[in-house]
Amino acid sequence: MTPAIAIILARAGSKGVPGKNIAPLAGRPCIGWSIAHALGSARVGLVAVSSDDPRALDIARAMGARAIERPAELAHDSARIDDAARHAAEALGVAPDDPRPLAILYANVPVRPARLTDAALALLEHARADSVQSYARAGKFHPWWIARLDGAGRVSPWEGDVLNHGVFRRQDLPPAFVPDGGVIALTARALFGHAGAAPGPHAFFGRERRGIESATVALPGEHSTVVDIDEPTDLLVAAAVLGARATSEGQAGTPSTP
Repeated sequence: MTPAIAIILARAGSKGVPGKNIAPLAGRPCIGWSIAHALGSARVGLVAVSSDDPRALDIARAMGARAIERPAELAHDSARIDDAARHAAEALGVAPDDPRPLAILYANVPVRPARLTDAALALLEHARADSVQSYARAGKFHPWWIARLDGAGRVSPWEGDVLNHGVFRRQDLPPAFVPDGGVIALTARALFGHAGAAPGPHAFFGRERRGIESATVALPGEHSTVVDIDEPTDLLVAAAVLGARATSEGQAGTPSTP
């Protein structure tokens, strides 16, 4: 097993929740939970934070992660994550033929299963894939239940001719999955566009793509889904989950862990 490099992306700007990456959350800054998760992952040998926010970089240094200053042209709200990840990888001396796997983590995800990054990296190695992305199972927002509303409020199927595909019980829906932002594990070859994928915004995933359902790797009693901070109510959810975790660990007489 070649130790992986975890790259945590932490852009300063956010329209939905200003300053979300450094917002205090259950006793540490939001980004601190991603840093602690990466540092606690058995398959990760190096943790780095890429950010245009000096405060996020100070947190990274204080927690023992490498700090990489991201240039302004890679930090606006339409900048692509693969460009930022490539910049960070190059700053760490990673080349396209580097054998070390990479794990991209988002700083605005304070809650993810503890084993998620390790599980994604293990699948990347076992499947000899170009990338592994984490997914959540779709529930009531299943694609079969997506509809169109016109200006007069008339309802029609998003696709096909039958509304809801004729399914009205959630348990009768076929499994469907959506990326949850928990982790993207990938090879350097894929990140640098050498994996034979067609050009496009997702070319850095390569051709051999795999997925992992985050809930399947959660430990017993652990919150099984990823919580990312995109709007203010997400901070409340994350605080509740992390607070419950601390209470559970305290009652068990064990020290708090990331």
